[in-house]
Amino acid sequence: MKNDRSEMIRTLLRTKRLYWDGGMGSLLQEKGLCPGELPETWNLSHPDIITGIAREYLAAGSNLINTNTFGANRLKYPADLKEIIFSAVSHVKDAIRAEGREDNAFTVLDIGPTGKLLAPMGDLDFEDAVSIFGEIASLGEEAGADLILIETMSDSYELKAAVLGAKENSSLPVAATAVFDGSGKLMTGGTPLSVIAMLEGLKADAIGINCGLGPAQMLPIAEEFVKESSIPVIVNPNAGLPREENGRTVYDLTPDIFADMMTKIAELGVQILGGCCGTTPEHIRALKACCDGIPYTAPVFKDRTVITSFSKALTIGENPLIVGERINPTGKKRFRQALIDKDIDYILSQAVEQEDAGADILDVNVGIPDIDEPSMMRTVITRLQAICALPLQIDTSSPEALEAALRRYNGKPLINSVNAGAESIANVMPLVQKYGGVLVGLCLDENGIPETADGRIKAADMIYEAADRYGIPRKDIVIDGLTLTVSSDPSSALTTLETVKRISERGGHTILGVSNISFGLPKRENINAAFYIMALREGLSLAIINPNSEAMMRAHRSFLALSGQDKGFAGYIDAYGGESQPKTSPAPAAVSDTDHEKVLYESIVRGIPERASASTSILLETGVEALTVIDTILVPALDEVGKGYESGRMFLPQLLQSADAAQAAFAVIKNSFSSTERASKGRIILATVKNDIHDIGKNIVKVMLENYGYDVLDLGRDVPPEVIVDEAIKNDIRLVGLSALMTTTVASMEETIRLLREKKPDTLVVVGGAVMTPEYAEKIGADAYAKDAMETVRYADKVFSTF
Repeated sequence: MKNDRSEMIRTLLRTKRLYWDGGMGSLLQEKGLCPGELPETWNLSHPDIITGIAREYLAAGSNLINTNTFGANRLKYPADLKEIIFSAVSHVKDAIRAEGREDNAFTVLDIGPTGKLLAPMGDLDFEDAVSIFGEIASLGEEAGADLILIETMSDSYELKAAVLGAKENSSLPVAATAVFDGSGKLMTGGTPLSVIAMLEGLKADAIGINCGLGPAQMLPIAEEFVKESSIPVIVNPNAGLPREENGRTVYDLTPDIFADMMTKIAELGVQILGGCCGTTPEHIRALKACCDGIPYTAPVFKDRTVITSFSKALTIGENPLIVGERINPTGKKRFRQALIDKDIDYILSQAVEQEDAGADILDVNVGIPDIDEPSMMRTVITRLQAICALPLQIDTSSPEALEAALRRYNGKPLINSVNAGAESIANVMPLVQKYGGVLVGLCLDENGIPETADGRIKAADMIYEAADRYGIPRKDIVIDGLTLTVSSDPSSALTTLETVKRISERGGHTILGVSNISFGLPKRENINAAFYIMALREGLSLAIINPNSEAMMRAHRSFLALSGQDKGFAGYIDAYGGESQPKTSPAPAAVSDTDHEKVLYESIVRGIPERASASTSILLETGVEALTVIDTILVPALDEVGKGYESGRMFLPQLLQSADAAQAAFAVIKNSFSSTERASKGRIILATVKNDIHDIGKNIVKVMLENYGYDVLDLGRDVPPEVIVDEAIKNDIRLVGLSALMTTTVASMEETIRLLREKKPDTLVVVGGAVMTPEYAEKIGADAYAKDAMETVRYADKVFSTF
């Protein structure tokens, strides 16, 4: 049934500045919410207060009022989720009616993160996450919400699961906001552009930023959102930075200062403005007063073709991009056998080789007879994205395998392919419409490959027109002019090149499988390289090639240098300057299988557990001492990964995958040499404080501490202060790590520290979490603040080196 209010919102989002409400937790604390008490329970126990807060925001000028359901999901409320959501929606709707705002204010179903990491980084399966979010969305729509807001997401994979869950289980408009740090990155490494591209592909109705930062720190991120987004942008900052004052969490920006800063964000062209932690109805009132006079700017379509991984965004058309062709069974017996044997380790090694050799994108094709292609595609895509930051090209003729990959893909992929035939269009384009992606269009139809460039252009036009019908923007179509074997048709190369040229002249993007040109000829790389340069000269956007081929990479780098696309010849000099050989050789782990020390080192750095385990076994069997393996290979490899993470060269998925590989190696050492135990550096307690169920950060810290040689006593989440203190006394713990995500649970952290000081004063405390800052940590009595897992490891090393 069509929801008229939802349609009204979709129109307003694109035609009028709207104002979101502000914080909820800090207001509930002022009204008596006890430290650690679950805010959502107040929907049932204090309905008048929840309705009253909504009325205050409406009176301040907010159009969009969140329900008090940020933490409401089946994990946290297995028995009374429906009652909580229905009551929360009814409180906002009652407030809107009471304020007479039915015509211009709307009930927003607020959905926050689950507090868990999704597999393979964590233990929550992607489809389980989709189901959790879908249940919330379905209940919210049934209760009468007008709009869904998915907010405070720090992992793009969980964000995708939430959007899919919402869209598959309701007809409501979906807005989504993510949390970026001061460097403009998600916790898992995503950038504004990677998030924008993914959410636009998933057909979100509005996107943006919330929490984590104040308006000043959000300004450059907001600027990038406005620059890159074709849909309405939301900016909901905190009221500056938090601090503790008389047992309460307060923020440092007054309403007037907050509003003044927000005018700069409004002037960028942001369509929806509001607040997050620490903001109040007074902040929103001041914000509206300052920004009402700033002219509204409608979102503008951005004609930019972007593909992404979880952390990297590439723009097609700026420079020629290389699609590595090696993850494909065609003509590769070893790869076919790996698929049959389910040898994922070998497949991952092909990704490592190509990334090191200079590929920008990796083609992924696992289609051979007699295997479950959808299952294999899902597995390979998931495992590849755990170790490699490059965007992927999903290459399959199976609609089932394509959907399996698109659903699990973390980002916006390149998709190979569709053709102009009606059956192909009907099978492929609905999937692209739903999940997003940049689609390769083959210049052929039911009658085969046209012999002339005119025929191929006609097929390309049919693909563009079909994309229009499915709501897929033409910028997200890349045309394959089709490379045929020149030995069987000497004119075919010229036909392909003319097709590339004509599409490029029209402003389109093109791709070719370059190596097809030389099939059946000797010294194929000579023909391939020459044809590649000719195609680049005609405007080729992407080339599917073997990046391990020195001839192809030499042609690629030379063309970029000579065409002015390699600024300062940086890429060319990096590859060839001072080197006896170009940097196109495979990674040590993929080449020197007999050099097991290098294989193990690279397996840890790259995060390949199976290879790490096998290499460790071989080293031990050949007489290498267990402690030598640990001290000279495992620890240095982990240090390299840690430094890469701290410098921003590596991201959380890669960090955790490397930790898994190290754990696999340690397990072999422990099992094979039970008498040779690695000496523990020390024992540490970790806990998420009372009434906080978010344990992502704590679990990441645990993995890294264990890999660096510490014994971790993990007390879990929602842990009372008394339990933490008792365990610290019982086990004579030197260091305790505490985590909190929500402002409403920081008081529990402070109480835990107070009890530790009273009953075990020699125990040090390191704290972390989304709401923490160094100043805040000091204020509540912590000994140290750690912004991430590696900083916790460094602090632990400092503590135990002097103990």
